[in-house]
Amino acid sequence: MQDKIRKKLLKSHEKKAISERLKDHHGFSFIGDAVLGGIDGCVTTFAVAAGAAGAGLSGHIVLIMGFANLVADGFSMAASNYMRAKSDRDKVDQTRQMEETHVRIIPEGEREEVRQIFKEKGFNGETLEKIVATITSDKKLWINTMMKEEYDLPTVGPVPAKEASITFFSFIVIGFIPLFPFLFGDLPLSLRFKISIMVTSLTFFTIGLIRGYVLQYKVLESGMLTLLTGGGAASLAFFIGHLIGK
Repeated sequence: MQDKIRKKLLKSHEKKAISERLKDHHGFSFIGDAVLGGIDGCVTTFAVAAGAAGAGLSGHIVLIMGFANLVADGFSMAASNYMRAKSDRDKVDQTRQMEETHVRIIPEGEREEVRQIFKEKGFNGETLEKIVATITSDKKLWINTMMKEEYDLPTVGPVPAKEASITFFSFIVIGFIPLFPFLFGDLPLSLRFKISIMVTSLTFFTIGLIRGYVLQYKVLESGMLTLLTGGGAASLAFFIGHLIGK
């Protein structure tokens, strides 16, 4: 087991692997938007289905309410994610513009900031001065360094339209899964609801597995946690629907 882990670590720390990993960390990952949109879409539509089933409503009502919520909530979530991403992008852009102005007007003051930042990291003397000279000799490197070290910001902001589109797409696609069984009107409503429970549970678990794999977290634990979270929300909707129906 130890040998297997060691080989995996060695492979991930080869020169090419390190280079690719560091490049990936420079920008924004859209996986989080897809996972969040998918989970929220699945919870939203299955909660509608569970609430309607708990209240004893017909399959047609489930579909009408489900599709209405799917589109409206999907758009609302995408719009919210767009505004969040735009705020993050504006903050990155404004900070970069400010640092460009500082470097142009008071370069010595900005050099001193670089010097003190790397002095705090333990560098001093000739080594420290070489680091300062190297960084400040390249304007782009200089500003990127200040973005990361002084403001703890990424060097590139998110793309609001792309993040919103991914959120909306994953919300609609994954959110449709709990409603799919209700399209088969020739089946009893109770059977359609049971099928919806099964496919939705499988979807929650699969999303959790993917999330765990991407984040390099315990895959099965991530799957079960996502399943329990989604299942809890759906169970609450079912019992509320049941109580209201009575």
